Amino acid sequence: MNAATTQPGSPPSDERQPLSRERILRAAIDLADAGGIEALTMRRLGQALGVEAMSLYNHVANKDDILVGMLELVHQEMLLPNAADGWKESLRASAISSHEVLMRHRWAASLRMSTARMSAAHLRWMDAVLRCLREGGFSVDMTHHAFHALESHIVGFTLWLANMPALGDELIDLARAFLENFPVADYPYFVEHARYHMQPKDPDEPSEFEFGLDLILDGLERLRDGGDPLLLPLQERWMNE
Repeated sequence: MNAATTQPGSPPSDERQPLSRERILRAAIDLADAGGIEALTMRRLGQALGVEAMSLYNHVANKDDILVGMLELVHQEMLLPNAADGWKESLRASAISSHEVLMRHRWAASLRMSTARMSAAHLRWMDAVLRCLREGGFSVDMTHHAFHALESHIVGFTLWLANMPALGDELIDLARAFLENFPVADYPYFVEHARYHMQPKDPDEPSEFEFGLDLILDGLERLRDGGDPLLLPLQERWMNE
C-alpha cells in the first residue's frame, strides 16, 4: 500500500494534493478541533486524507510524532512578546493571543500538559516570555515566579473554560428552572453569582481571563517597582537575589 491508494469516496489521485507531513498535521488538527483529541486515530486520519493509514508512516514516525507536530503548529499561531514594545503591554497581548489560540484548539491545553516532548515553537514562546520579563527589569528569581504565574493563568484558565459547557439558551433555561427550586436563602451569594453568569455581557467589559491577567501583570509591576508596601517583603527578597 502507498499514498496513491484511493479510499472509497476519495477524489482521483491526480486531483489530490501530494501527501506531506504538514498536510497530515493540518488534517489531524482539523479532526481534533471537530471531535476532540480522542477522535484522532491513524485510520480516521488516513480516511480524511484519502489514503491508507500505512501511507502516513512515510511522513510521520508514529502517533506521538503527530501529536508533537500538532502542538508545534498550534504554538506557531501564538503571538510572541517583545520587551521593546513595553514588557507589560507585550506580555498582555501575547497571553491573550495564547489563550485565544488554545480556545480555538480546545484539546491543545490538556495535550500540552500531558506530552513529555516539547516542540520548538513552544520553546520559542517560553524563551520570548522569559526574555521579555528579564529585559523588562525583573530579576532571575522574580522572572521565575512571574513566568509560572502567567503560564498557569493561560493554561489553567483555558483548561477550566474549555471544559465548561457553553451557556446557550437551552442551558440557561435549565439553570433558571433549577434555581426556581433551589434554597436561595441558604446559598444567596452562590445564586447571585449563578444569575450573573446568565446575564448578557457588555462587549466592552474585560473577559474573566483578561481580569485575572491584569491582576497578575499589575501585581508584577508593583513588585518590580517596589511601590506597594503590602508586597514589600517579596520585593525585597527577590530584588536582593
